[in-house]
Amino acid sequence: MVGSREGEKTRSIEEVEKRLKFIAPLRNERTDATSDHTDYLGLENIQSWTGKLLLNTSSDSSESDDSASGTANVFYSGDVLFGKLRPYLAKAIHTDKDGVCSTELLVLKPQPDIHPRFLLYSMLAPDFVGLVDASTFGAKMPRANWDFISSIKLPVPAYETQHLIADYLDRETAQIDALLAEKKIMLALLEEKRAALISSTVTRGLSPNALLKHSGLDWLGDIPMHWEIWKLKHVVFKIGSGITPRGGAESYQTEGVPLLRSQNIHFDGLRMDDIVFIDDETHESMTNSKVSNGDVLINITGASIGRCFYVEDMQGEANVNQHVCIIRPLEQIQTKFLYFTLRSEIGQHQINLSQSGSGREGLNFESLGNFIVLIPPLNEQVAITQYLEISGQRSSVLLAEIRNSIDLLKERRAALITAAVAGQISIEEMRS
Repeated sequence: MVGSREGEKTRSIEEVEKRLKFIAPLRNERTDATSDHTDYLGLENIQSWTGKLLLNTSSDSSESDDSASGTANVFYSGDVLFGKLRPYLAKAIHTDKDGVCSTELLVLKPQPDIHPRFLLYSMLAPDFVGLVDASTFGAKMPRANWDFISSIKLPVPAYETQHLIADYLDRETAQIDALLAEKKIMLALLEEKRAALISSTVTRGLSPNALLKHSGLDWLGDIPMHWEIWKLKHVVFKIGSGITPRGGAESYQTEGVPLLRSQNIHFDGLRMDDIVFIDDETHESMTNSKVSNGDVLINITGASIGRCFYVEDMQGEANVNQHVCIIRPLEQIQTKFLYFTLRSEIGQHQINLSQSGSGREGLNFESLGNFIVLIPPLNEQVAITQYLEISGQRSSVLLAEIRNSIDLLKERRAALITAAVAGQISIEEMRS
């Protein structure tokens, strides 16, 4: 949004640029405290790009070793915190109470002539975040350096104007955030509806008048009379994962044979935008990890455990690494029906049951082989998968539209912040 020239002229007369270290010096005060401290803030407690707290989040020990060792930064009410680890996440917040935080958060003390919320919005502007991110060092855990950040110049209008901009952005972003929340609720409801449809269809079929029998399993309930119950290992030819190529990530190529990893496997398809490749020699040495059309691939470790999809029209050859399991069905069960079964409530329920302890440690081949699957006649399997594919296509269109509108709202929010702190919105417009 661009304001009037008169508004821009008014701003340019009263404002100057100052380096960050002169308007908000670093408060470099530390204390002995861990993430168990009552008033502790970690990076995981701050929402990206919004300057808001996330409630009921657990500590992520990967963010910093300092939280585990007992070292924390001290902050006071009115300070502004900015995450120097992975700054592209834009984790910043204006604090309204005293506390302690991760040493991955820089604690800035706004000077008396700097409005804290104006400073926060200035540091959430995409131009600022992009500049900081471009300065990072470290591949896996990129961090920004305070010496660089402190030298960045920010426009500093009169205090009254800063206050006006902060109030204006509070109002406008609140409206955008409310719309975003509504869109996300719609997204969740549509995804829940699709999941419920898949679960009911792969356990009850398409006919509402089908005769039922009890499955013998309380968590499964009644199933169609003519359906059979098998263990997965009895209706598949193969259950097995790949391996990490010798040399690990150093062996990856820019072209060659695709190596499918857990980030490539999603319920809505195989995503190839983050694909890596291996050379022919490595591919030939990975005999048991070669993928074929008709295979179902399922993630067996990590946060995405249980996420699955099938291979249908692969051109050429491909492999999977050790985090992805290949399930190759026999003729009793159709590939797509097996996929829908695994992503359904009964599949995910068994995945959850197979996990021991509080963490999701991984699926082993024995537990996968003992999964219960329902086997309708093949013609019913085909009819069910066709029905679910058609309904899925309709849902995908709606989901895509909602996700697109969410992206547009996020872009609108970022552009609004940039325009306001850069003086591209007139004083009159902000007051109206």
